[in-house]
Amino acid sequence: MSEKLQKVLARAGLGSRRELEEWIQAGRVSINGQPAKLGDRVEDTDKIKVDGQPVRLPKTEELKRRVMVYHKPEGEVCTRSDPEGRPTVFDRLPVLRGGRWIAIGRLDINTTGLLLFTNDGELAHRLMHPAAQVEREYAVRILGEVDEAMLQRLRKGVMLDDGEARFNSITDAGGEGANHWYHVTLAEGRNREVRRIWESQGVQVSRLIRVRYGNVLLERQVRLGTWQELPIEQVNELAALVKLPASTKGIHSNEQREVRTQRIATKRRAELKERNKARPARGDKPAGRSEPRPQPGEITNRPTRKPPRGR
Repeated sequence: MSEKLQKVLARAGLGSRRELEEWIQAGRVSINGQPAKLGDRVEDTDKIKVDGQPVRLPKTEELKRRVMVYHKPEGEVCTRSDPEGRPTVFDRLPVLRGGRWIAIGRLDINTTGLLLFTNDGELAHRLMHPAAQVEREYAVRILGEVDEAMLQRLRKGVMLDDGEARFNSITDAGGEGANHWYHVTLAEGRNREVRRIWESQGVQVSRLIRVRYGNVLLERQVRLGTWQELPIEQVNELAALVKLPASTKGIHSNEQREVRTQRIATKRRAELKERNKARPARGDKPAGRSEPRPQPGEITNRPTRKPPRGR
Protein backbone atom coordinates (compact mmCIF):
# COMPACT_ATOMS: atom_id res chain seq x y z
CA MET A 1 0.00 0.00 0.00
CA SER A 2 1.47 3.37 -1.02
CA GLU A 3 1.55 6.46 1.19
CA LYS A 4 2.54 10.08 0.68
CA LEU A 5 6.29 10.57 0.83
CA GLN A 6 6.27 13.32 3.48
CA LYS A 7 3.97 11.25 5.69
CA VAL A 8 6.29 8.23 5.56
CA LEU A 9 9.37 10.34 6.31
CA ALA A 10 7.59 12.13 9.15
CA ARG A 11 6.58 8.84 10.74
CA ALA A 12 10.22 7.79 10.63
CA GLY A 13 11.08 10.85 12.73
CA LEU A 14 13.04 12.84 10.14
CA GLY A 15 10.98 15.97 10.77
CA SER A 16 7.48 17.39 10.73
CA ARG A 17 5.42 17.15 7.55
CA ARG A 18 5.89 20.87 6.91
CA GLU A 19 9.69 20.58 7.23
CA LEU A 20 9.79 17.57 4.93
CA GLU A 21 7.64 19.28 2.30
CA GLU A 22 10.26 22.06 2.26
CA TRP A 23 13.02 19.45 1.85
CA ILE A 24 11.18 17.90 -1.11
CA GLN A 25 10.66 21.29 -2.78
CA ALA A 26 14.36 22.09 -2.27
CA GLY A 27 15.37 18.90 -4.12
CA ARG A 28 16.92 17.20 -1.08
CA VAL A 29 14.85 13.98 -1.43
CA SER A 30 14.99 11.36 -4.18
CA ILE A 31 12.99 8.20 -4.92
CA ASN A 32 14.71 5.38 -6.82
CA GLY A 33 17.32 7.82 -8.08
CA GLN A 34 14.86 10.46 -9.29
CA PRO A 35 14.15 13.83 -7.61
CA ALA A 36 11.02 13.61 -5.50
CA LYS A 37 8.03 15.92 -5.98
CA LEU A 38 5.27 17.01 -3.65
CA GLY A 39 2.42 14.52 -3.93
CA ASP A 40 4.68 11.52 -4.67
CA ARG A 41 3.64 8.27 -3.03
CA VAL A 42 6.01 5.51 -2.00
CA GLU A 43 5.88 1.81 -1.12
CA ASP A 44 8.06 -0.42 1.04
CA THR A 45 10.17 -1.46 -1.96
CA ASP A 46 11.10 2.12 -2.97
CA LYS A 47 14.62 3.39 -2.27
CA ILE A 48 14.57 6.85 -0.70
CA LYS A 49 17.55 9.13 -0.16
CA VAL A 50 17.85 12.45 1.69
CA ASP A 51 20.83 14.62 0.75
CA GLY A 52 22.21 11.61 -1.12
CA GLN A 53 22.12 9.35 1.93
CA PRO A 54 19.88 6.23 1.99
CA VAL A 55 17.01 6.39 4.45
CA ARG A 56 15.91 3.28 6.27
CA LEU A 57 12.19 3.44 6.91
CA PRO A 58 11.30 1.29 9.92
CA LYS A 59 8.09 -0.67 9.82
CA THR A 60 5.19 0.69 11.84
CA GLU A 61 5.50 -2.08 14.42
CA GLU A 62 9.20 -1.23 14.93
CA LEU A 63 8.63 2.42 15.77
CA LYS A 64 9.15 3.49 19.36
CA ARG A 65 6.92 6.51 19.79
CA ARG A 66 8.34 8.97 22.32
CA VAL A 67 7.12 12.30 23.70
CA MET A 68 9.23 14.67 25.80
CA VAL A 69 7.92 17.41 28.11
CA TYR A 70 10.19 20.46 28.35
CA HIS A 71 9.80 23.45 30.67
CA LYS A 72 10.91 26.29 28.43
CA PRO A 73 12.61 29.28 30.09
CA GLU A 74 12.37 32.84 28.83
CA GLY A 75 15.04 33.79 26.28
CA GLU A 76 15.15 30.53 24.31
CA VAL A 77 14.01 30.35 20.67
CA CYS A 78 12.13 27.43 19.10
CA THR A 79 14.53 26.79 16.20
CA ARG A 80 17.32 24.23 15.85
CA SER A 81 19.90 26.96 15.32
CA ASP A 82 19.80 30.73 15.62
CA PRO A 83 21.83 33.12 13.42
CA GLU A 84 22.05 35.54 16.37
CA GLY A 85 23.56 32.88 18.60
CA ARG A 86 20.68 32.80 21.08
CA PRO A 87 20.03 29.56 23.03
CA THR A 88 17.44 27.23 21.51
CA VAL A 89 14.96 24.83 23.08
CA PHE A 90 16.85 21.91 21.48
CA ASP A 91 20.12 22.67 23.32
CA ARG A 92 19.17 20.91 26.58
CA LEU A 93 17.34 17.88 25.14
CA PRO A 94 18.93 14.42 25.33
CA VAL A 95 20.49 13.00 22.16
CA LEU A 96 18.00 10.94 20.13
CA ARG A 97 19.56 8.07 18.20
CA GLY A 98 18.04 7.09 14.87
CA GLY A 99 15.85 10.17 14.57
CA ARG A 100 15.44 13.69 15.87
CA TRP A 101 13.20 15.62 18.22
CA ILE A 102 10.33 17.50 16.56
CA ALA A 103 8.73 20.40 18.40
CA ILE A 104 4.94 20.19 18.71
CA GLY A 105 4.09 23.85 18.19
CA ARG A 106 6.16 26.80 19.36
CA LEU A 107 6.44 29.37 22.11
CA ASP A 108 7.82 32.84 21.47
CA ILE A 109 11.06 33.95 23.09
CA ASN A 110 9.31 35.75 25.98
CA THR A 111 6.87 32.91 26.77
CA THR A 112 7.69 30.14 29.24
CA GLY A 113 6.09 26.83 30.10
CA LEU A 114 5.13 23.53 28.51
CA LEU A 115 6.67 22.56 25.19
CA LEU A 116 6.25 19.06 23.77
CA PHE A 117 8.73 17.18 21.56
CA THR A 118 8.29 13.85 19.79
CA ASN A 119 10.18 11.56 17.43
CA ASP A 120 6.94 10.82 15.50
CA GLY A 121 6.42 13.40 12.77
CA GLU A 122 2.87 12.23 12.05
CA LEU A 123 1.89 12.70 15.71
CA ALA A 124 3.43 16.19 15.69
CA HIS A 125 1.61 17.11 12.47
CA ARG A 126 -1.80 16.01 13.75
CA LEU A 127 -1.43 17.65 17.16
CA MET A 128 -0.53 20.98 15.53
CA HIS A 129 -3.17 20.88 12.78
CA PRO A 130 -6.07 23.34 13.37
CA ALA A 131 -8.60 20.68 12.34
CA ALA A 132 -7.64 18.57 15.38
CA GLN A 133 -8.81 21.32 17.78
CA VAL A 134 -6.34 20.22 20.48
CA GLU A 135 -6.80 22.58 23.43
CA ARG A 136 -3.95 24.61 24.91
CA GLU A 137 -4.12 26.31 28.31
CA TYR A 138 -2.13 29.37 29.40
CA ALA A 139 -1.64 31.27 32.64
CA VAL A 140 -1.48 34.94 31.71
CA ARG A 141 -0.77 38.02 33.83
CA ILE A 142 -2.51 41.16 32.58
CA LEU A 143 -1.48 44.74 33.26
CA GLY A 144 -4.47 47.03 32.79
CA GLU A 145 -8.17 47.35 33.57
CA VAL A 146 -10.25 44.28 32.67
CA ASP A 147 -14.04 44.31 32.99
CA GLU A 148 -16.78 41.81 32.24
CA ALA A 149 -17.61 43.43 28.90
CA MET A 150 -14.01 42.87 27.74
CA LEU A 151 -14.08 39.21 28.83
CA GLN A 152 -17.30 38.69 26.89
CA ARG A 153 -15.68 40.13 23.74
CA LEU A 154 -12.68 37.84 24.16
CA ARG A 155 -14.96 34.79 24.47
CA LYS A 156 -17.10 35.82 21.51
CA GLY A 157 -14.19 36.67 19.22
CA VAL A 158 -12.04 39.64 18.18
CA MET A 159 -10.59 40.47 14.77
CA LEU A 160 -6.81 40.17 14.35
CA ASP A 161 -4.60 40.77 11.31
CA ASP A 162 -4.88 37.10 10.30
CA GLY A 163 -8.59 36.62 11.06
CA GLU A 164 -10.95 36.24 13.99
CA ALA A 165 -9.70 34.69 17.22
CA ARG A 166 -11.24 33.94 20.60
CA PHE A 167 -10.67 32.12 23.88
CA ASN A 168 -12.68 28.97 24.56
CA SER A 169 -12.67 29.82 28.27
CA ILE A 170 -11.34 32.49 30.64
CA THR A 171 -10.93 31.83 34.38
CA ASP A 172 -10.03 34.47 36.95
CA ALA A 173 -6.91 33.28 38.82
CA GLY A 174 -6.54 36.22 41.23
CA GLY A 175 -3.86 38.80 41.80
CA GLU A 176 -3.19 42.11 43.52
CA GLY A 177 -2.71 45.66 42.31
CA ALA A 178 -2.48 46.48 38.62
CA ASN A 179 -1.50 42.91 37.63
CA HIS A 180 -4.12 40.18 37.51
CA TRP A 181 -3.84 36.50 36.55
CA TYR A 182 -6.19 34.61 34.23
CA HIS A 183 -6.21 31.10 32.81
CA VAL A 184 -7.30 30.97 29.17
CA THR A 185 -7.80 28.10 26.71
CA LEU A 186 -7.90 28.03 22.92
CA ALA A 187 -7.75 25.29 20.29
CA GLU A 188 -5.23 26.62 17.79
CA GLY A 189 -1.67 27.87 17.82
CA ARG A 190 -1.24 30.93 15.64
CA ASN A 191 1.84 33.10 16.12
CA ARG A 192 1.68 35.05 19.43
CA GLU A 193 -2.08 34.52 19.40
CA VAL A 194 -2.73 34.77 23.15
CA ARG A 195 -0.79 38.03 23.43
CA ARG A 196 -2.46 39.54 20.36
CA ILE A 197 -5.98 38.69 21.57
CA TRP A 198 -5.42 40.49 24.88
CA GLU A 199 -3.55 43.40 23.32
CA SER A 200 -6.47 43.99 20.92
CA GLN A 201 -8.32 45.28 24.01
CA GLY A 202 -5.65 47.79 25.01
CA VAL A 203 -4.15 45.81 27.91
CA GLN A 204 -0.64 44.42 28.25
CA VAL A 205 0.47 40.83 28.82
CA SER A 206 3.24 41.06 31.42
CA ARG A 207 3.78 37.29 31.76
CA LEU A 208 2.66 34.23 29.79
CA ILE A 209 3.07 30.56 30.74
CA ARG A 210 1.71 27.54 28.86
CA VAL A 211 0.52 25.02 31.45
CA ARG A 212 -1.28 22.38 29.34
CA TYR A 213 -1.29 20.94 25.82
CA GLY A 214 -4.14 18.50 25.17
CA ASN A 215 -4.13 16.08 28.10
CA VAL A 216 -0.53 16.84 29.14
CA LEU A 217 -0.02 19.13 32.14
CA LEU A 218 3.17 20.92 33.15
CA GLU A 219 3.95 19.08 36.40
CA ARG A 220 5.74 20.73 39.33
CA GLN A 221 8.66 18.30 39.24
CA VAL A 222 9.63 19.49 35.73
CA ARG A 223 11.71 22.50 36.75
CA LEU A 224 12.50 25.43 34.49
CA GLY A 225 14.96 24.36 31.80
CA THR A 226 14.53 20.61 32.45
CA TRP A 227 12.75 17.81 30.59
CA GLN A 228 10.86 14.63 31.38
CA GLU A 229 9.81 11.80 29.05
CA LEU A 230 6.18 10.71 29.13
CA PRO A 231 5.37 7.04 29.78
CA ILE A 232 3.88 5.16 26.80
CA GLU A 233 0.49 5.02 28.56
CA GLN A 234 0.22 8.83 28.48
CA VAL A 235 1.71 9.02 24.98
CA ASN A 236 -1.07 6.74 23.75
CA GLU A 237 -3.69 8.96 25.40
CA LEU A 238 -2.19 11.92 23.51
CA ALA A 239 -2.20 9.97 20.25
CA ALA A 240 -5.84 9.00 20.79
CA LEU A 241 -6.78 12.72 20.76
CA VAL A 242 -5.78 12.83 17.09
CA LYS A 243 -7.02 9.34 16.17
CA LEU A 244 -3.64 7.63 15.90
CA PRO A 245 -3.36 3.95 16.91
CA ALA A 246 -1.80 3.10 20.24
CA SER A 247 1.82 1.99 20.36
CA THR A 248 3.23 -0.78 22.54
CA LYS A 249 6.80 0.53 22.15
CA GLY A 250 7.95 3.37 24.35
CA ILE A 251 9.05 4.10 27.88
CA HIS A 252 6.74 2.67 30.55
CA SER A 253 5.96 4.18 33.95
CA ASN A 254 8.45 2.00 35.84
CA GLU A 255 11.19 2.73 33.28
CA GLN A 256 10.42 6.46 33.54
CA ARG A 257 10.99 6.34 37.30
CA GLU A 258 14.33 4.60 36.72
CA VAL A 259 15.40 7.23 34.15
CA ARG A 260 14.41 10.02 36.57
CA THR A 261 16.39 8.38 39.38
CA GLN A 262 19.46 8.08 37.15
CA ARG A 263 19.17 11.73 36.08
CA ILE A 264 18.98 12.91 39.72
CA ALA A 265 21.96 10.71 40.66
CA THR A 266 23.99 12.09 37.75
CA LYS A 267 23.17 15.65 38.80
CA ARG A 268 24.17 14.95 42.42
CA ARG A 269 27.47 13.39 41.34
CA ALA A 270 28.25 16.49 39.25
CA GLU A 271 27.45 18.79 42.19
CA LEU A 272 29.64 16.71 44.52
CA LYS A 273 32.49 16.84 42.01
CA GLU A 274 32.25 20.65 41.86
CA ARG A 275 32.30 20.90 45.66
CA ASN A 276 35.37 18.66 45.83
CA LYS A 277 37.16 20.91 43.34
CA ALA A 278 36.62 23.88 45.65
CA ARG A 279 38.16 22.10 48.68
CA PRO A 280 41.92 22.59 49.35
CA ALA A 281 44.10 19.60 48.52
CA ARG A 282 45.68 17.64 51.37
CA GLY A 283 48.87 19.39 52.47
CA ASP A 284 47.79 22.77 51.11
CA LYS A 285 47.90 25.76 53.45
CA PRO A 286 44.44 26.28 55.02
CA ALA A 287 42.44 29.17 53.65
CA GLY A 288 42.86 32.42 55.60
CA ARG A 289 46.46 31.80 56.79
CA SER A 290 48.29 34.22 54.53
CA GLU A 291 51.37 34.88 56.72
CA PRO A 292 54.20 32.37 57.33
CA ARG A 293 54.85 31.08 60.83
CA PRO A 294 57.57 33.06 62.71
CA GLN A 295 60.95 31.42 62.95
CA PRO A 296 62.77 30.97 66.30
CA GLY A 297 64.18 34.30 67.55
CA GLU A 298 62.09 36.32 65.10
CA ILE A 299 60.42 39.42 66.54
CA THR A 300 56.76 39.79 65.61
CA ASN A 301 53.82 41.92 66.68
CA ARG A 302 51.66 38.91 67.34
CA PRO A 303 50.45 38.43 70.92
CA THR A 304 52.13 35.54 72.69
CA ARG A 305 50.39 33.05 74.92
CA LYS A 306 51.20 33.59 78.60
CA PRO A 307 52.64 30.61 80.45
CA PRO A 308 50.36 29.13 83.08
CA ARG A 309 50.80 30.34 86.66
CA GLY A 310 52.49 28.03 89.08
CA ARG A 311 50.44 26.46 91.81
